[in-house]
Amino acid sequence: MRDMLRMALASAGFNVVEAVDGEHGLEVLSAHKPDVIITDINMPKLDGFGFIEAVRVDDSHRATPILVLTTESDPAKKERARAAGATGWIVKPFNPDKLVEAIRRVAA
Repeated sequence: MRDMLRMALASAGFNVVEAVDGEHGLEVLSAHKPDVIITDINMPKLDGFGFIEAVRVDDSHRATPILVLTTESDPAKKERARAAGATGWIVKPFNPDKLVEAIRRVAA
């Protein structure tokens, strides 16, 4: 999935930095200041909810848009992600054109 995501975003001109899970994502963010963060909810070590909460307590990423890209469609999980600080929610499988449009919209 990460390969498909990277290819879609790179072909649209985005510079993509990846992480393998939530904990690694926080490590990667300590060295980068992305325009948009994309995360899943179901990740090992630190799930998407915990990842989003940890990102939002860091002042350097407090305003960075966070899109959740996941197979989950449960409204309660969507609301939990929004309460944690997620900006948007996209259910997999994703349409590359719509994903790029969503990223450009939240990054503007």
